Amino acid sequence: MSLSVIIITKNEAAHIGACIDSISFADEIIVVDSGSTDDTCEIAAARGACVMVTDDWPGFGPQKNRALDLATKDWVLSIDADERVTPELAQIIQTELATPRADAFRIARLSNFCGRWIRHSGWWPDRVLRLFRRGSGRFKDVAVHESVIAQGEVAVLDGHFLHYPYASLEVFIDKINHYSTEAAQILHQKGRRTSVAGACGHAAWTFVRHYIVRRGFLDGWQGFVLACMAAGGNFYRYIKLLLLWRADRQGPG
Repeated sequence: MSLSVIIITKNEAAHIGACIDSISFADEIIVVDSGSTDDTCEIAAARGACVMVTDDWPGFGPQKNRALDLATKDWVLSIDADERVTPELAQIIQTELATPRADAFRIARLSNFCGRWIRHSGWWPDRVLRLFRRGSGRFKDVAVHESVIAQGEVAVLDGHFLHYPYASLEVFIDKINHYSTEAAQILHQKGRRTSVAGACGHAAWTFVRHYIVRRGFLDGWQGFVLACMAAGGNFYRYIKLLLLWRADRQGPG
């Protein structure tokens, strides 16, 4: 069975080379870039990837579907630029595709934060559906938190990705700000409402869920920071939602 790997990028020069190197066993590598101003496209092309540049940003789901539409092989593996396929996972994928037992597979991710591999805090095993028969799966048409909706039998694959989601705390903070804005807009479009008390309640429960329920305290000081950041992100989401509703009530001007 042949394999296409699809990756969407923007300014991923620090990651894309190692990412592509880790999936060099694929029959086809497709990179869809949304206007990088660094060397992302050049690095990807130099490693044999087929690179397409788009002049807009429709959101994560639609952009990944654009990449999926370019795939031509029997199976598709979707990977982010900040992820790596370990040699063990590469062998498992190749062995599985020789005689596949399902139509799609979930794969665990082991993520690194501030130099520590996070095995609690809700970050592990973080199984994501990423490997599927072409034509049997498609990404949700959403701006953030996109996932694959697959038809047929879904199984769990042994092995895991390595994930390097945040180059620094500043990058983490920027992403939380960006994601909370998009999430608030989605909630607003769905007619959801909130209050300051509601935003505080969501934030408090998020901290408890990450640090206590999901045992983030076992991840050292990094676990405490992650719980605080998750709580802050949820607080920003609902406060931004509140501001959107107040703007609606006030009207233009």
